[in-house]
Amino acid sequence: MRSCPSPRGGEGGSRAAPAAREGEGLSTRAALSRATPALALVSDTPRLDAELLMAHALEVTRESLLLEHLEDPIPPAFANLLHRRVSDREPIAYITGIRQFWSLDLAVGPGVLIPRPDSETLLEVAIAHFSAATSPTSILDLGTGSAALLLAALAEWPHARVIGVERSSAALAWARANIARHAPGHAKLIQADWADALDARFDLILCNPPYVETGTDLAPEVALHEPAEALFAGPDGLACHRLLAPQLTPLLAPGGIACIEIGATQAAAATALFQAEGWTVHTRRDLAGRDRCLALTR
Repeated sequence: MRSCPSPRGGEGGSRAAPAAREGEGLSTRAALSRATPALALVSDTPRLDAELLMAHALEVTRESLLLEHLEDPIPPAFANLLHRRVSDREPIAYITGIRQFWSLDLAVGPGVLIPRPDSETLLEVAIAHFSAATSPTSILDLGTGSAALLLAALAEWPHARVIGVERSSAALAWARANIARHAPGHAKLIQADWADALDARFDLILCNPPYVETGTDLAPEVALHEPAEALFAGPDGLACHRLLAPQLTPLLAPGGIACIEIGATQAAAATALFQAEGWTVHTRRDLAGRDRCLALTR
């Protein structure tokens, strides 16, 4: 989570989940078929949601569910999980406690932003910048949240010195848990506001700051559950970028790169902010073709 707090945006409604026990006696296969239409009211991927919830209720992987457990009886926990998703609009990642990012299974839950696939663009830009002979030896992740970018970078450059900075105590707890699972002893976490506690230089700086315009009407899964301070950043969504632009200057080592996430409509305004501080800026797009990353060099 980051330090540009703003009021929570958007209001979410709720929809009733199917009756908790109306499917008693059915197989998991039949329950998945019944749950999918209800989930279609709140999700663009209803069948996937149903399978993830069922796998979680059975305490098996989704792959195992589909290969081995479709004729099992419905587990008692499934009805409550379905209610949380449909009626409470709780994100799947919070319900299952897991989110995949860059092939890593990361622990997530209330108090930390759920990593999005769009953020993988920052890693792709960084990989393209460094050759095998010039791998980064020092990496900084500002606003590390769940430590998604930090751990993905470590997966690519396991011998690098890595530091993650995070202001939120709740988010730091999730980051510590993920580092303990995936890279114990290989990363340092600092509780601070952006670069306030830093005096070193880094070959690679990664940052996914809040960039949603305050007052934006977000989906209930986001507005009602994810931390507002990790989402909103003032009227134009660039309050955190304005703080970062001058702070990054002493942190980037010669030949290094800073990869900063932006919203899809913010490239021109964000580029101007960093160019005013002397940065060379290139915009990179995500897999959907939307502007997503500012690549900053000197």
